[in-house]
Amino acid sequence: MSDTLLYPAVAENFKMDGGASFGVVPKSIWSKHIKADENNMIPVTSRCLLIETGNRLILIDTGMGNKQSEKFFSYYYRFGDESFEKSFRKLGFEFDRVTDVILTHLHFDHVGGGVKWADDGQTPELVFKNATYYCTKKQWDWALNPNPRERPSFFKENFMPLFETGHLEFIYEPGEFIDGVGFGIYDGHTRGQIIPFVRYKNRTVVFMADFIPSAFNIHIPFISGYDIDPLLSMKEKETFLEKALENDYVLFFEHDYFNECCNLKKTEKGFRANEIFRLSDL
Repeated sequence: MSDTLLYPAVAENFKMDGGASFGVVPKSIWSKHIKADENNMIPVTSRCLLIETGNRLILIDTGMGNKQSEKFFSYYYRFGDESFEKSFRKLGFEFDRVTDVILTHLHFDHVGGGVKWADDGQTPELVFKNATYYCTKKQWDWALNPNPRERPSFFKENFMPLFETGHLEFIYEPGEFIDGVGFGIYDGHTRGQIIPFVRYKNRTVVFMADFIPSAFNIHIPFISGYDIDPLLSMKEKETFLEKALENDYVLFFEHDYFNECCNLKKTEKGFRANEIFRLSDL
C-alpha cells in the first residue's frame, strides 16, 4: 500500500476523571506522569484517523458528536475549538468523500459523531451519508443489552440510525478488511472492540482506541477504570505489547492529548513508550 496516506483528524477535546483513566493505580503514582486539574480531571482528545487509499477514504471512529444533553456534556468539560468540520476542511476533504467508517466500539465518544440531528432537532441524519459503517456483531449485541456498568456509555440514537438506514455492516472475526488494513478484536474494555492495523511506509500503525488509550496507559497495570474486565485487559495488553515490540509497531493514540504516536521499549520495569512522534514524522 505504497499509495496509502494517513491523516489524524481531531473531533473534539474534553476532560475525564484522572482516577477513572488509571483504575486502581493511586493518584500519587499516575500524577507523576500527567497532572490533573482542581476537579481531578485530565485533558483528553478524540483523535480519529483517516486512511486514503485508492478510491477509498476510511475514517476510524467519529468522536462524541453533539446529540446528548447540555447536562450530559457538562460532565466532560469540552474545551477548545477542535471539530471534524475544521479537521476535514484543513485536510481538504468533504464529509461526503468518506467511503467507510470503522467504529472501534459503540461508546458515545467513539460513535456519536457519525449521526447528527436534522434541523428539527429530532430526526437523525448520517454525517457521512455515502459511507458504510462497521462494528463487530459482538459489540452490537453488547450495546443493545448493556450491563449497568456500561449503560451510561451507550445511546441508541448514536448507532441505531446506522442500522435502520442499511448503512451498518457487522464484523464477525479478526482479519483483513482491505489490502493493508486489518482488524484485531479485543474484549477487555468492552466486548468486541476493533483495533485496526494499517500498513504505512513499511511500518504497521495500530489505532489504539480504548485498548491502550494513551502512552501513559502502556504500563500493564495502568488499566482504565472503564474496562469491564481488567484482568482480561492486562492479558490482552501484554500479548499485544510483546508482538508490537517485536515488530516495531507504531502505536497511534486516540485519547492521548499530549502524544500522537510512539514505538516501544522494554525496561526492567516493563513496557514503556520509547520514541514519541507524529505520523507526519514517519
